[in-house]
Amino acid sequence: MPQFLIHLLYIAAGTAALYYGAEFLIKGGVAIARKAGVSSMVIGLTLVAFATSAPELVVSVSAGLSGSSDIALGNVIGSNICNIALILGLCGCIAPLPVDRKLFRFDLPVMVLSAIVLALLCFRGAEIGRPAGVLLFAGLLGYTAWNIYTSKKENTPSAEEEEKEETKPQRPLLLSILLVGVGVGLLIGGAHFFLEGAKYIAKLFNLSDAVIGLTVVAVGTSLPELATSLVAAIKKEQDIAIGNVVGSNIFNILGIIGIAPLVRPLSHYTINSVDLGMMLLCTIGLLPIMRTNWKISRTEGALMLALYAAYTAYLIIHHT
Repeated sequence: MPQFLIHLLYIAAGTAALYYGAEFLIKGGVAIARKAGVSSMVIGLTLVAFATSAPELVVSVSAGLSGSSDIALGNVIGSNICNIALILGLCGCIAPLPVDRKLFRFDLPVMVLSAIVLALLCFRGAEIGRPAGVLLFAGLLGYTAWNIYTSKKENTPSAEEEEKEETKPQRPLLLSILLVGVGVGLLIGGAHFFLEGAKYIAKLFNLSDAVIGLTVVAVGTSLPELATSLVAAIKKEQDIAIGNVVGSNIFNILGIIGIAPLVRPLSHYTINSVDLGMMLLCTIGLLPIMRTNWKISRTEGALMLALYAAYTAYLIIHHT
């Protein structure tokens, strides 16, 4: 069978695995949230977000082990741009996304602060060593613990709500955990096959390695977030759609840039100021977008997609 057809099959198989993986992850995650007494938003910000960031973690840690610090950092920056401009843009076009005010008060500022800290570390030009990694990772642990604590405190059900919940059919906890595990496996496998096929097709069009890295690889490692948020938006689980993106961006910086230096300090890296500026623009730009009528409208989603298209066009023109 010709290589072209084989890689088209890779893309088709990857797409199917991504869809079903996202569906299983959402079903299992929502069921676990109900069992644990935490909100769907927190599950989106933590369990779903961290699980869908597994490809970025694998790529960045592998890059750190091989001494390719620029790949580890570039992967995080490119994925965070993709998560906001492409994924939230697409989800906003499908259906307006209502914004939880608690997300705006706490989680979004954490995401913005994390992006600013990463930018400062990069602009300093110094090595991101193990002490910085420990502090970033400690920040992730603190963020996660606080979210779970406040969610359980704020979502204590009344006696009437508990009685209603008991009458609903409940999925066994072990089955929910199994669904999450299978979902994560399908997302990671689907992302791998889709990425392999996409890289081959990109090479046929003579795109440079730089463009492939900043677009195909960044989108490829963000495919679990893309699939999960799109399926969540379609199924009217908007809390998971937004929480997944915000949580993933926080994990990418505090978790991945926290873990990678523990394996090997990130040094001698070169980050393009345009890419770094784009990440900050997308991240800080979410503040006014989410604050306007407390939702991401279809118009705002379309504008975000247009911004991502313009950025991609810049990369292709600049690197060819």
